[in-house]
Amino acid sequence: MRAVVQTVGRASVTVDDEVVGAIEDGLLVLVGVTHTDTAETAATMARKVHELRILDDERSAADVGAPILVVSQFTLYGDARKGRRPSWTAAAPADVAEPLVTAVVEALRQRGARVETGRFRTHMLVESTNIGPKTILLDL
Repeated sequence: MRAVVQTVGRASVTVDDEVVGAIEDGLLVLVGVTHTDTAETAATMARKVHELRILDDERSAADVGAPILVVSQFTLYGDARKGRRPSWTAAAPADVAEPLVTAVVEALRQRGARVETGRFRTHMLVESTNIGPKTILLDL
């Protein structure tokens, strides 16, 4: 499982002209799933995201109660080492990835985080205003 974590002043996801998730002053987390990921991987990713000391004064979302917007992102497993057309073979298929992204969201909520989400299997417009910018790649 991979996640790109960005500090944002605001971020939102729009599907068919409807805002389905939005936050202010928190973390935008793009999550990609691969074939070997499990519920345990999802729980570990949730813990790492929640406790990642990426906010001001080396604080975490857990420390300050910052909201988190989680968006599925299979392209994090794109491989463009050969040629110009990425291969997506390392990305888990949607029927495997969706429950694991949901497991990350649920694990974050169980930790007390306020979590917004995108909508799986849709064309999403993701907008963000990054702060810093601070961007971290978590690769489990």
